Amino acid sequence: MTTGTGQARIALDPFVTDLDGESARLRAAGPLAAVELPGGVPVWAVTHHAEAKALLTDPRLVKDINVWGAWQRGEIAPDWPLIGLANPGRSMLTVDGADHRRMRALVAQALTPRRVEQMRERVEKLTQDLLDALPADAESIDLKAAFAYPLPMYVVADLMGIDKAELPRLKPLFEKFFSTQTPPAEVIATLTELAGIMAATVAAKRAEPGDDLTSALILASEDGDRLTDEEIVSTLQLMVAAGHETTISLIVNAVVNLSTHPDQRARVLSGEVDWSAVVEETLRWSTPTSHVLIRFATEDVPVGDKVLPAGDALIVSYAALGRDEQAHGPSAGEFDITRESPNRHISFGHGPHVCPGAALSRLEAGVALPALYGRFPRLDLAVPASELRNKPVVTQNDLFELPVRLNP
Repeated sequence: MTTGTGQARIALDPFVTDLDGESARLRAAGPLAAVELPGGVPVWAVTHHAEAKALLTDPRLVKDINVWGAWQRGEIAPDWPLIGLANPGRSMLTVDGADHRRMRALVAQALTPRRVEQMRERVEKLTQDLLDALPADAESIDLKAAFAYPLPMYVVADLMGIDKAELPRLKPLFEKFFSTQTPPAEVIATLTELAGIMAATVAAKRAEPGDDLTSALILASEDGDRLTDEEIVSTLQLMVAAGHETTISLIVNAVVNLSTHPDQRARVLSGEVDWSAVVEETLRWSTPTSHVLIRFATEDVPVGDKVLPAGDALIVSYAALGRDEQAHGPSAGEFDITRESPNRHISFGHGPHVCPGAALSRLEAGVALPALYGRFPRLDLAVPASELRNKPVVTQNDLFELPVRLNP
């Protein structure tokens, strides 16, 4: 597929077989690259750090899907596998201006630094419980399934007040939600069931409020013209989706990075380098979120030597941004927890739509990683890194599994 000017589009691999190579090709195409999302959907991608920061604060780019020419023309199928990410319902993710400020302020009011810090003790307890349950003498275990997945899922369920009985069902639903391989017949059913679970949570908390973020959103919305039930349901789904997927990938990628860079692992285990450096360098070098969907241009927007046309869609390619040499220096392609220059990544976003859960994700990884290596300092991959398989998720830098030996 080509653009209207005849420029060839870079088709994003739905199976994510070579994210690093794909990101390098995107960067080489310039700060604004013509790409094709799985399903043959043409969009543009911002691939350089400076231009991404500018576009993420540009009021000419909005989240309203009705601005998208392809959507207006009926070219985007309602069962497109990524429709739940492009049009996830009315929440702070999909509105701009005064509506966004209203919703964002309410979430910030509920997800305060104090509330996040209050989660620390719970995160520490969950971490220790999960570590206690690991079979230390096993030849190999899937660390993602046994540790990296349940920790953030339990934390976000606690935070949002979701019934723990729903967690086994939420796992396959969110896998379908993010996957490029979800059959069209299951897309709408998946979105409907997810919304139903979130709506049931809101109804339960409205009937019996608790010390959780959903209750805080409901109670705050009763103080005036704040959030509707639809907005609370969509916000809840957004917070749960982003709140566990990002942290899973952050923990998994940090373990892979330390296993493939044993010299740097030794420096952090010796105390020479702080664990926060591991977290921040992992966020930059192997960012958990590879591409974020989607913004729409209300008018022509110049980007470098190209123009993002009015009515076209833009994605932010964070995997490409993280290794931009103009932002991170000539060693941007190397994993280095001892970087002297400040780590200026924007892996949690930038501008008014920056991720509200960034502090919680950093807290979880900052607790989980030192506890994991404190218990199992010799932890290493059970297979060569080249054999690790990415999940078919173009928005997340995620693995099917993480086979490790706890005591090699």
